[in-house]
Amino acid sequence: MLPGKASDPGRTGSDNRLFVNGCLWGLRSGAHWCDLPERYGRWKTVHRRFSRWCHKGVWERVFEVLTADHDNRYLMIDSTIVRAHQQAATGKGGGKDQALGRSRGGLTTKIHMLADALGRPVRFVITAGQVGDVTTAPALLEGRTGTAVLADKAYDSNALRARIRL
Repeated sequence: MLPGKASDPGRTGSDNRLFVNGCLWGLRSGAHWCDLPERYGRWKTVHRRFSRWCHKGVWERVFEVLTADHDNRYLMIDSTIVRAHQQAATGKGGGKDQALGRSRGGLTTKIHMLADALGRPVRFVITAGQVGDVTTAPALLEGRTGTAVLADKAYDSNALRARIRL
């Protein structure tokens, strides 16, 4: 599943565990890549490999394998807002794929998530901050079945209820 096995050409992935732990440390702490502790390797190397895995879809495949055995009896759906720094929109190349939007709180990104009955994430959708929750729900629920969907009032819509009952 992970690239860089001993049988692959080029450098081996003997440090896959160390690399993944370094990525998780960075994501958990919210620190800049340049603040990555030395024990995980050079921060530029870790960041470059992280970016490469993102572009190749490796993280999505890992996530699918980890969530393959889920309890779909009850599905839970919700979202949260992540505020972006004012300079986030001034990056090189524009912000066409950045999921950055303007809402009452300023520049924000919204993370929509579907979880199984045990609270384990099943699917994520990332949108601009001003996107409504109910408009993203069909994409989260696509291909999923369950006896009940638990959601807050942001998902209160007759059209969504009809789609869930199918």
